[in-house]
Amino acid sequence: MSQELLAIIEQLEREKGIKKEILIEAVESALATAARKVIDLKPDEEVTIKLDRNTGDIKAFRNGKEITSIDFGRIAASTARQVIIQKIREAEKEVVFTEFQGKVGEIVSGTIYRFDKGNVIVDLLGKAEGILLKREQSPKEEFKQGQRIRAYVVEVRKDTKGAQIILSRTHPNLVKKLFELEVPEIYEGIVEIKSISRQPGERTKIAVWSKNDKVDSVGACVGMRGNRVRNIVNELQGEKIDIVRYSDDIREYTKAALSPAEVSEIKLDKENLKAEVIVEDDQLSLSIGKHGQNVRLASRLIGWELDIRTKATAGLPAAEVKGEKIEKAQKEKKEKKAKEEKILLESLPGVGEKTLASLKEADLNTLEDVLKADIQGLIKIKGIGQKKAEKLIEETKKLIGK
Repeated sequence: MSQELLAIIEQLEREKGIKKEILIEAVESALATAARKVIDLKPDEEVTIKLDRNTGDIKAFRNGKEITSIDFGRIAASTARQVIIQKIREAEKEVVFTEFQGKVGEIVSGTIYRFDKGNVIVDLLGKAEGILLKREQSPKEEFKQGQRIRAYVVEVRKDTKGAQIILSRTHPNLVKKLFELEVPEIYEGIVEIKSISRQPGERTKIAVWSKNDKVDSVGACVGMRGNRVRNIVNELQGEKIDIVRYSDDIREYTKAALSPAEVSEIKLDKENLKAEVIVEDDQLSLSIGKHGQNVRLASRLIGWELDIRTKATAGLPAAEVKGEKIEKAQKEKKEKKAKEEKILLESLPGVGEKTLASLKEADLNTLEDVLKADIQGLIKIKGIGQKKAEKLIEETKKLIGK
């Protein structure tokens, strides 16, 4: 049995990567536990077990004196096995925890194993299971069982089941690590990633800088015909990536960060890390971006608060700019209403002076008013019958595109 036990321990060391000494100590601890169950010990007595590393012989000692109990041999064979298995499992969990603890901040590959309440459980090459929490999933991505994925290791925790490996597909450093894998110049340290800002599933801005004047940092990241950045975009399921050239000159850096918009002028408040960025009217929406995405990501990238203005609003307090926008919106609304009234008065087919007068008297002044009145409302107006009401509704819908 002793030689067999040594052979098992050596096999586990080879297959599981658990050090032989850790397993032997586990065996000794397990056998000591078994021995205490069958040996009548006094309060001041202690039992220790020694497993010979060469022969596999097992000996029990009571306060340093060897025990030759028949009962010990019998109990050891029947009970120590379960304790040994448990110790081996614990040792395996420790090996997995240590291995993945060293991978925090790195990318790992795995296969989607199952789904649990919105979370994705990933089989990490048969060594362990990782969990991709719902909040760490990109909103644009869909996963299928058996699908191969790569994810960023955010954290490794210990729990009763072993190592809990927290994965992410939304962390900005996922993009950073993908560039390190895809761009040799970044991996070798020639090109440095200075900053990243990301809105998962939508857009990422990454600022890069070259330590070698002969190496173009942006070109290296884009790759020949855009193949390098395209591979990363594909990995992120179509997420847009803006590669920005880093500069110590905050004005140049800000202009690059707001790309593809063109900037006319920048006024800096260095003490408060704020900048007023002035653009042409036709560049305003582009610089701000959809739902403020472009300016928000640019602001995070450079670490400054950016206030986008046109030349007409430059220098005005924010409250006044807001008021101007409201005033502009109200003006546009009035113009639209006036346009609709003009169409109603001059262009609505089949409407004579008497009908127009009747509509005005019923407080129907716009095309929208006519539509809201509907056929039932129109036939109540003097001089308008069922057929005429239907015709008015039909022609009104044509004019305003409804």
